[in-house]
Amino acid sequence: MKILISADPELPVPPKLYGGIERIIDLLITELRSRGYSIGLVAHHNSTSPAHYHFPWPGLRSQDKFDSLKNTLTLWSAVQQFKPDILHSFSRVLYLLPLLKYPLPKIMSYQRATGGSSVKWAAKLAENYLTFTGCSDYICRQGRSGGGVWHTIYNCVETEKYTFKPHVADDAPLVFLSRIERIKGAHTAIKVAQKTGRNLLIAGNYSTIGEAGSYWENEILPHLGKNGIEYVGTVNDEQKNELLGQAAAMIVPIEWEEPFGIVFAEALACGTPVISCPRGALPEIIRPGIDGYLINNIEEACMAVENLTKIDRYNCRQRAQKCFSASKIVDQYEQLYHSLVGTSLEQTLMDC
Repeated sequence: MKILISADPELPVPPKLYGGIERIIDLLITELRSRGYSIGLVAHHNSTSPAHYHFPWPGLRSQDKFDSLKNTLTLWSAVQQFKPDILHSFSRVLYLLPLLKYPLPKIMSYQRATGGSSVKWAAKLAENYLTFTGCSDYICRQGRSGGGVWHTIYNCVETEKYTFKPHVADDAPLVFLSRIERIKGAHTAIKVAQKTGRNLLIAGNYSTIGEAGSYWENEILPHLGKNGIEYVGTVNDEQKNELLGQAAAMIVPIEWEEPFGIVFAEALACGTPVISCPRGALPEIIRPGIDGYLINNIEEACMAVENLTKIDRYNCRQRAQKCFSASKIVDQYEQLYHSLVGTSLEQTLMDC
């Protein structure tokens, strides 16, 4: 089977540092290739993922009209050259416009908020040639409001690359690992650490401009270097594994509807409990009292920290392996590919 996969144009596949979905695409390509599939990739020109064929996007801005037009034509051309059995888009649904009625099975995968007019017109124009996936039930519920057939396929991590730590020190720190902006809740993590007397290590990228810059300057920076609150910078995969493994818990008390959040699965893969909030997909990832705690306020967060010793870290690791490992998720995509290609073949025979 020949599979053509497209990624958003801004970041290479895999990304140099951050870029969650680009990591997922790279894992998918690597695993599918090992299973004998022929893979084409339409992505940023600096992509190094081991696809058999690379088709670079000419435009690197998803929101730019001229770049979108060029990229739409590029995707059409890639289909004509590669002649895939199925097209799997992780990029913009707009790029599929001239291909929607084309008799080729297509998957549009969403890792962000969706639904509305774009899904509605795509589902209507493509009829039986387009299927949707969402990275959580939360995203799929949004998408179904626009129509079409939706499947939940979670994001994944290479669990074998994360070291399971069954025990940590009694004075193990809390860890905040995410982008440092208000919706991720670093300010709340600081308050919880201060109230519980725990050390807190903060990792992630931050901005120095605009609203995010003001947030860093006024609500995070004044606390650093005091009362065990430390900023450790951005981290690569090796550093992330070490950071999460030594933590009593990863605390990311979100203030938005998280579509999935790969870092939560990464923490579980280390055996590290998660403290977050019951928003977006978090209730699908974390089982309260088993893998961590979902809290609604600072008082509940402090209680969660006090109850961390009740969490069996082995259950966290098992959760990651059973539900979010790369092999499990690729199995689900593979099954979907075969289902859609088989259905398309049946439809072609019927039309004949």
